[in-house]
Amino acid sequence: MKEQRDMSEKHQFQAEIQQLLDIVIHSLYTDREIFLRELISNAADACERLRFLQTSGEALHQADTPLAIRIQSDAAAGTLTITDTGDGMTQAELVENLGTIAHSGTRAFLQQLAREKQADTHLIGQFGVGFYSAFMVASKVVVRTRSWRPQESGWQWTSEGAQGYELEPVADLPRGTSIILHLKEDAKTFAQPEEIERLIKRYSNFIQYPIELNGKRINTIQAIWSRQKSEIKEQEYEDFYKFVAHDHEGPLMRLHFTADAPLAIQALLFVPKFNWEVLGLGRTEPGVHLYCKKVLIQSRPKELLPEWLRFLRGVVDSEDLPLHISRESMQDTALMKKLGKVLTGRFLKFLEEQAEKEPERYKEFYQTYHRFLKEGVVTDREHQAALGRLLRFESSAVKAGEHIALADYVKRMPPEQKEIYFLPAASRKAAEASPYYEVFKARQREVLFLYDPWEELVLDHLREFDGKPLVSAEKASLTLETPPPAEAALSEAEAKELAEWCQKTLGEEVEKVEVSQRLVDSPAAVVDPSRMVTSTMRRLLRAMHQEEALTPKLNLELNPRHPLVRRLNELRSQDTALAELVARQLLDNARIAAGLLEEPSAMVQRLNQLLERALGQK
Repeated sequence: MKEQRDMSEKHQFQAEIQQLLDIVIHSLYTDREIFLRELISNAADACERLRFLQTSGEALHQADTPLAIRIQSDAAAGTLTITDTGDGMTQAELVENLGTIAHSGTRAFLQQLAREKQADTHLIGQFGVGFYSAFMVASKVVVRTRSWRPQESGWQWTSEGAQGYELEPVADLPRGTSIILHLKEDAKTFAQPEEIERLIKRYSNFIQYPIELNGKRINTIQAIWSRQKSEIKEQEYEDFYKFVAHDHEGPLMRLHFTADAPLAIQALLFVPKFNWEVLGLGRTEPGVHLYCKKVLIQSRPKELLPEWLRFLRGVVDSEDLPLHISRESMQDTALMKKLGKVLTGRFLKFLEEQAEKEPERYKEFYQTYHRFLKEGVVTDREHQAALGRLLRFESSAVKAGEHIALADYVKRMPPEQKEIYFLPAASRKAAEASPYYEVFKARQREVLFLYDPWEELVLDHLREFDGKPLVSAEKASLTLETPPPAEAALSEAEAKELAEWCQKTLGEEVEKVEVSQRLVDSPAAVVDPSRMVTSTMRRLLRAMHQEEALTPKLNLELNPRHPLVRRLNELRSQDTALAELVARQLLDNARIAAGLLEEPSAMVQRLNQLLERALGQK
């Protein structure tokens, strides 16, 4: 031992390297716990390099030693030791890799492989800086290593992260590297086994080599997203979902795919069976984790996927991520958006395939998550068209309870029809009884029935589908093709005179009174003169206290063929007072049909007056 101590070498850090070390320890990382991820990643790199050497036919020291990562914690001594059975380092490699901060041993190895035109090695990278993250938690770091080369001996590297390091030979070391951390007083918690186990499971759970903590293997769940789909059993998928989603039930759907362009991606995405937001558990947080070569980079990053996909659970692994030197986040936010665009587009394609191949399963998905898709139509212009293909509605052409896609509607459109019509209503019965539906029924035109109050807002944002404008039945300019015979209706002159009389009688309550060309069974209807705001939109705007967005008044349309309107025309010259009551009641009835009468007291009082007249009371 005396001889070995005499052979020790002391090395000083250069001033600029000492400055870099200070940055690494105090500024580079936002969370000290990252150190363990970095050291385990470096150990995995070492094992991967050794695995490659095993396939190259090189003579190896201790060739039969299995590849593994072993961690030993000693709370009493305040130390943590991370050991790998990888390729180890020679004296020269120790000086090169640990003597120079920000030198990448992995990068040099990859460059060597590229020169030799060798195969892919799945390395993680940046050994130098990642290693020095150990000084965030350790006052002293000791590295004991033995190279894979049979003729080499073992070496020990020691540093307290101040002025430099000491290097000395050590006999009888096994192949690989051990890093012994003498923890700082405020970092002693990292010597607790439960804390180390938590960090392994959080950041390094899917490293392909066994990670043992005090003799117990921790990473028992495989990174099945990197395996061929044909090799994975259903139970493995379900077990993995339960692990990553913290769910006791299996998933409703899953998408497992690999892409090479425009980015190298391996993704495994799951749709849970339950929508937790509907169950009243608050807004769901994003649930897809971002990995780079099986090492966690960001847990549930909000920037990865659009917010309307927050219900997804799973993992995305990409080898193309240019990371910050700390590996905590991506350098290129544009690339992050590109990754999100690829994932979103692939998931939308998957849903479209499910709708065609497994309609019952898609129906279950839609019933559970339709609000998220509709949110996407309103908030995500980039994927709006694709989302529009996934929407489903009941329509006048199908039975109650059945739903169709917009594409189904378009296929049934007659050649002369240029618009897709929809009608917001509380129920099918209300829709079919609506005065706005009458002209469509008479002309046998299909109408989508919207029962969700927000669906009109969704279609208003979608605007069109397959080049066909989406138009509310309340705004449509459709008129009756074959009106009833003239003898069953007021003449054009009579209808015009009645409209003028009603306009004068109703005064400020309406913008204009017009003769309707589309009412069949209803005596009257109210419409927005600008044809911009429908009844549902008015209710939503009032609920959001945005009445200023409303038009001040509505138009009243009168049906010149209806008996009530014909009788009103006679009554206005026989009993003006009664005619005025009837005119005002027709207006309120039309408001009720449109869902716009919010204060009924005046109407009730008027109805009582009409009942008195009907019963012969003065």
